[in-house]
Amino acid sequence: MQTPSPSSAISDAQNSTNNSTAERRRVGIDYVVTAFTRWWTIEVAGTVDQAAVIEKRRAECELTARYLLMICMSAGIAILGMLLSSPAVVIGAMLLSPLMDPIMGVGFALAVGDAKWLRRAGRSLAIGVGLAILFCALIVVFSPIKTVTPEIAARTQPNLFDLLVAIFSAIAGAYAVIRGREGTIVGVAIATALMPPLAAVGYGLATFNSTVFWGASLLFVTNLTAIALTATAMARGYGFSTSLSEKQSQMQALLIFGAFVALAVPLGLSLYRIGWEANTTRQINAIVIETFDGRARISDIVPDYQVQPIQVSATVLTPEIIADAERLASEEMEQKLGQPVDVTLTQLRVGTSAQAAEEAELANARAQEAEAAQRAQSIAERLAIMAGVPAEDVTIDRQRRRALVTAKPLDGATLAAYLELERRVDATEPEWDIRIVPPLRALPDIALSEQDEDDELAPTAQGRRALQLVIWAQRRIGIPVRLTGTQEQLDAIRKPLADAGIAAEFDTVSGRSGSVSARWAIPEE
Repeated sequence: MQTPSPSSAISDAQNSTNNSTAERRRVGIDYVVTAFTRWWTIEVAGTVDQAAVIEKRRAECELTARYLLMICMSAGIAILGMLLSSPAVVIGAMLLSPLMDPIMGVGFALAVGDAKWLRRAGRSLAIGVGLAILFCALIVVFSPIKTVTPEIAARTQPNLFDLLVAIFSAIAGAYAVIRGREGTIVGVAIATALMPPLAAVGYGLATFNSTVFWGASLLFVTNLTAIALTATAMARGYGFSTSLSEKQSQMQALLIFGAFVALAVPLGLSLYRIGWEANTTRQINAIVIETFDGRARISDIVPDYQVQPIQVSATVLTPEIIADAERLASEEMEQKLGQPVDVTLTQLRVGTSAQAAEEAELANARAQEAEAAQRAQSIAERLAIMAGVPAEDVTIDRQRRRALVTAKPLDGATLAAYLELERRVDATEPEWDIRIVPPLRALPDIALSEQDEDDELAPTAQGRRALQLVIWAQRRIGIPVRLTGTQEQLDAIRKPLADAGIAAEFDTVSGRSGSVSARWAIPEE
């Protein structure tokens, strides 16, 4: 009989000890999970009157005149607030929005597997959404203001923060509904994620702006999906199940599964893009730090994924200035991301200690604030001189970096002169949105000619400049323009005007001329 070696005995003892420790750990985890599940089932979910909650949710999903009226009023206030670029007015629209009821209905119907309830809630939601979009579009059609304001632009691109707002709103809404504490405040949280994107969709539809329309639609669908599925998860977590609804047929189960898929697909696509941007941002941060051998500190970094190539601008606090840091970072990012990246780095030299870096960061923030105030004052003074008004008449929005002034009429100055004045200031301030609102002046005619390739009419070089001037003037003044020409001529300029979101009226005449006449659509006295 072979005697085991001492090392083998020690190894067996260690393995036995490890197995025993792992077993005790598993038992401990199982005990914690079992205890938590029991506590949640009895003390939390068990205290909810599920039948009463479901009955109330079903009643709130009905399509009523009050629901339709509040949808229209909320949508109307939202689009007006966005056209005026007034966050306070947009918040007022959220106080009225009744979208929470049908969305919670969809979420709870999915949780309990009630296909009839799901169809009823989905119908109320779809009609409300469609009515809100059409009502917003109608307001935009008759509105003299049709410019893409920052409030509208902010709702055209879903990001991680928009998704988190929707999820947190859904958690708060579902909890309030289950616990019987729903009210206006919770409804506002839900409307925050839904009503502004809906208003932006209506704007895109009215102005034929496909970028705004599809971007806002994606944001709305993403938020709607996140809210509905989060509500479903909350309801199931509180014990809502199919035992509380009528017996389902195989077709009903298939319908509910299809609803899950329909909701999950757009959310999955949006999450993929959001996840890619978040991961890319982390890589960019790491590459910038590695470029300075890990000794630098990023004070501010702004990646822009909407342009090609990707733009990255950053302020770096570093103990040593590296001359070719931008080139090194750009090459590393291009290698990691597989696409070109344009990098702009502002290097500020600081001490090596953490306190020195923090002090430098604070000093940099104060310096940037002082510089921003000085630049804003300089812009206001220059615009005041060009517009012939006092400096206090220039509206400066430092947060959005936007400057606006209404110019006084200058003898002999055409619209082209005011556009040139705006371009001169804008060229010296590329980070600012400079806007000069000109007085009413005659619009130029848009010259057209036949193209050799297909004999179709298209603006000449002079006509393209005139068309751009008409677009700029309409955006600044906000009054619709009236264009007169043959059907063929009007068709040649209809698309660029629609793409620019320009409010225009078209008068068709017979005959043939070399240009389209443009004038302001002002009722003659």
